Amino acid sequence: MGRGKAGNHPQRAESETGIIRKDWKGKTSIALVFPNYYAVGMPNLGFQSVYRLLNSMDSAVCERAFLPENPGPAASVESGSRIDQFDIIAFSISFENDYLNLLTLLKDSGIPLLSSQRNEAHPLVIAGGVACFINPEPIAHFVDCFLIGEAECLLPRFIDCVESCSDRRSALLAKLACAVPGVYIPSFYADSYSSEGVLESLTPVSNAPRKITRVHVPHLGDMPTQSVVITPHSSFGNTCLIEVSRGCAHGCRFCSAGFVYRPPRFRPLPLLQACIRKGAELSPKIGLVGAAVSDLPDLGILCDQSREMDVQLSFSSLRADALTPDLISSLAQSRVKTATIAPDAGSERMRRVINKGITESQILTAASELVAAGIPNLKLYFMVGLPTETLEDVEAVVTLCRKVKAVFLESSRGKGHIGDMTVSVNAFIPKPATPFQWAAMDAMPLLKKKLAIIIRGLKHVPNVRVEANSFRHAAVQAFLSRGDRRASDLLIRAVHNKGNWGKTFRETPDFSLSFYIHRQRPLNEVMPWDHIDNGVKKSFLKKEYLKALEAKTSPPCPMSGCRLCGACDTEQVTDSR
Repeated sequence: MGRGKAGNHPQRAESETGIIRKDWKGKTSIALVFPNYYAVGMPNLGFQSVYRLLNSMDSAVCERAFLPENPGPAASVESGSRIDQFDIIAFSISFENDYLNLLTLLKDSGIPLLSSQRNEAHPLVIAGGVACFINPEPIAHFVDCFLIGEAECLLPRFIDCVESCSDRRSALLAKLACAVPGVYIPSFYADSYSSEGVLESLTPVSNAPRKITRVHVPHLGDMPTQSVVITPHSSFGNTCLIEVSRGCAHGCRFCSAGFVYRPPRFRPLPLLQACIRKGAELSPKIGLVGAAVSDLPDLGILCDQSREMDVQLSFSSLRADALTPDLISSLAQSRVKTATIAPDAGSERMRRVINKGITESQILTAASELVAAGIPNLKLYFMVGLPTETLEDVEAVVTLCRKVKAVFLESSRGKGHIGDMTVSVNAFIPKPATPFQWAAMDAMPLLKKKLAIIIRGLKHVPNVRVEANSFRHAAVQAFLSRGDRRASDLLIRAVHNKGNWGKTFRETPDFSLSFYIHRQRPLNEVMPWDHIDNGVKKSFLKKEYLKALEAKTSPPCPMSGCRLCGACDTEQVTDSR
């Protein structure tokens, strides 16, 4: 254990508050790697939570590593040790677009990309994070072991198993597959395809479970999750982030977090109050993080506490139908310059299709009250290419934005300054484990046509700016989120092409991007991620999809005492198989 030798401390560590350093001697050494740059990965609460959890174990030592800013082998922040010198390399993956970085990190560290080519001299490569338990298959050939679920349940049993097994790599993987719930060993499964190239099965070839059940924490009452390390060199600056909840009850049909984290769980008020007090000792800026922070019970009390402590409070996500005076006041007190509203669709019909659960009236009221409270700028998020969307629905985005601008102007009167309004447009990506997993993504020409309608309709509206993320990048993300194991060949080629996906696709003439992203999938098709059991029944997702096609809504998740989706079934709440 403990292969590495301490090297020079990277300069970045000198500016960090809360860094953990442990002696490697006699411990399992783990390089916890975020496959992106330091500024992007360091604020990630899942990443920081795993860092704290691993270092709380007597038998383990964990150091952090990130994608280097200059080409070359990645080294840990704490000791400067190369990641290939650790016993385990643990990737924390939140986004599919980081898959290329994962391969780059392995390649530049001299570690074979394919798990089948590694031997006893190489570290064990594991991966976790939400991208992994949505669909791990595109990187299945590169990862020795996936951890499917939440770290608080998984890591203690995983480390215990590693410590108790001194056998060879193959024996350790076999033991992990059988002894630790939530462990997925891709090499223990074989994929087969029809003559048309459609996945027919992914079946165990050894003593491994047919389905991998995601494990999660039923209750968060005694498990605080907040920033461990705070640094000015990250995208959130010196903000201390606190996770207030996991999951979302509203059931927006495009959102994977709303389904794979079911049932939603909130941390109790006393725990969050203690977290704010602790966070205030580290930073005057506190960020509350969750899929729907505005759903948190007693959020107003936390806002009052922050005002009394003179702490600037910010929120990761607020719904237009839940903006209370307390929330708006906290935003204004924290000197927030831009408030965000996510209608996601322009027409009432489309918001029923996606089950958004907010009305045009609520959107306009929220915009008016935010500006009236002294927050000068607004940002509106929309998607184009949603299932059943027509060009009239796209025109409705323009109409809604013009109405928002009208109340924006009315609320700005008398303030002596009119702020800006940004309209952010993104392509809809049909995500695994959601009711829209069967839907097709719009082809590029149609997406561009829809964006042009919005740009043209808002072009001459003063103080309104339209921005759009690259539709080409969205297409790549859709491929990586919906792909099967055959995606590995393209990922390897893309790494050699330094991330040039256009060149990669051109060099692979027998590959069809449309097959993966533009094809409407039959309801009975085997999905690459069907062997991952996230708790929600596939039959429930099908019903939600069919309701969406008829523009019918569903009520929010009641969070307990319900058997509709399957997430609250007893066998899904525990961490047993």
